[in-house]
Amino acid sequence: MTLAIYNTLTKQKEPLQPLEGNHVRMYVCGMTVYDYCHIGHARVMVAFDVVTRWLRHRGYDVTYVRNITDIDDKIIQRAQENGEPFEQLVERMIAAMHEDEGRLNVLRPDQEPRATGHIDGMFKMIQTLIDKGFAYAADNGDVYYRVAKFAGYGKLSRRKISDLKIGARIEVDEAKEDPLDFVLWKSAKAGEPSWDSPWGKGRPGWHIECSVMSTCCLGDSFDIHGGGPDLVFPHHENEIAQSEAATGKQYATTWMHAGAVRVDGEKMSKSLGNFFTIRDVLEKYHPEVVRYLLVSSHYRSPINYSEDNLREARSALERFYQTFKGVESVPAAGGETYVERFNKAMDDDFNAPEACSILFEMAREVNRVHKQDPQAAAGLAARIKELGAVLGILQLQPDAFLQAGAEKRVDAAQVESLIAARIAARESKDWAESDRIRDELTALGIVLEDGKDGTGWRFADQ
Repeated sequence: MTLAIYNTLTKQKEPLQPLEGNHVRMYVCGMTVYDYCHIGHARVMVAFDVVTRWLRHRGYDVTYVRNITDIDDKIIQRAQENGEPFEQLVERMIAAMHEDEGRLNVLRPDQEPRATGHIDGMFKMIQTLIDKGFAYAADNGDVYYRVAKFAGYGKLSRRKISDLKIGARIEVDEAKEDPLDFVLWKSAKAGEPSWDSPWGKGRPGWHIECSVMSTCCLGDSFDIHGGGPDLVFPHHENEIAQSEAATGKQYATTWMHAGAVRVDGEKMSKSLGNFFTIRDVLEKYHPEVVRYLLVSSHYRSPINYSEDNLREARSALERFYQTFKGVESVPAAGGETYVERFNKAMDDDFNAPEACSILFEMAREVNRVHKQDPQAAAGLAARIKELGAVLGILQLQPDAFLQAGAEKRVDAAQVESLIAARIAARESKDWAESDRIRDELTALGIVLEDGKDGTGWRFADQ
C-alpha cells in the first residue's frame, strides 16, 4: 500500500510522492522559546516524531527540520520582566525544551535552525519581495507584505480576502497601505534587541523567519510542512504568500497539522487555570503514559487531556508490560498478519490509534498461547516491542515501568525486604505471617505477583 497523507492544502488524502527520489524533506514550525513547553507543544513534538519514525521505518531518507523562534515580542517582554538578556532566557528555555522532549522519547530533528542565525537570508528575501512589488518599505522603518498582490492568498485556510477585510483595521503605530498587509521587518524600539538592515535598525517579523529558514535548509520547494492547528492562519498562509512570491515556485507539497489539545473538554488557557507545562504533567505521570495518550489519538484529531484519560493510558501500558513480564526475551518472530495490518494502518495517514489496537490484539494472543507455546508467545511479544518502537513506546523493561516512581512513594528496599520475609514465611508454612505481610504491603499500595520466577510487585493504581 502506498503511504497516503491528509493534505490541509487540498483537504484530501494524497499518496506521498517525494520531489527528489526517496528523499522526504519536512519542515515543522517549532517553539517560541520564552517559557517552558506546554502539553500542546508536546502534541506537535510527538505527532511529527511518529511521522518521522514511520517514514524512516518504511525506507524513506528523511531530513527533518524544526525551527526555533528565538526573537519575538514575547521573548523580549519576558526577558525584560526577568531582568536578564534575551539570549540568556533563550538558552535556558531551549535546554529545558530538549530535556522535556528527551523525557517524552522524542528524537531530535536533523536540523534545528534559529531565527537569529538567518537574519541575512531574511534581508535577501525581503528585498526580493520589494523588487517584485510584493512588499514595500514604510516611512517608519517597517517593511510590509502587500497581501492583495498575491493572487493565491487564502488557499490554505480557504479564506477570501474580501471576507478578511471586514473588520480589519490599521493600528495607530502602523504605516500599512492596507489593513491586511503584514510586517516583514519591524523598526527598532528603544531598549529592544535590533539588527542593522537596509531599512534601518530593527528585527524580523514572525512569518518571514520560517520562510527563510525552511527554504535555506530544504530548498525553495519541499515535501511536507507541518505545525500546530493554530498556525494554519495567518502564519502558514503568510509563509506561502512570502515564499511563493519570492521564488515563483510551489512552497510545500503537503501541509500537515496536528489537532488541538483540550483540557477536560475546554480550550487550554492560562486565564482558565487549565494550562499545563510538560514539566507539570511529568511530575505526576510517567513520560510514557503521556506519550501514549498523545500517540493513541489520531494526530489530526483534537485530544482531551484529563486525569481520566491519563489513567486509561497508564492502564493500557500496564497491560502491555504485564504481558512482557511473563515471557522470555527472544528475537521477534511470527505475527506477520498483524504486521501487515499495522503497516496498512500507519500508511493510512499515520493512523496510530488503529495501530495501537492491533498491538493490543497481539498482546491478547501472547497471553492466550503462552502456556501452550511459550516460545511462540515470546517471539510475538518481541514483535509487539518492535512495532511499538516506531511509535516510541513499549521499550522499557517491565519493572522499570510497573515500579516507576517507587522512590517517591515507598521505600523500595523496604518492599523488597518484606517480600523476602513473606517468601521465608511461606517456605516455613507460616501462612498467618505471610498474610500479615501481604496486608502490610497492600496498605502501602503494593500488589504482589507470584509467579514461577519469583514474586514481583507493582503499584495498585497502575
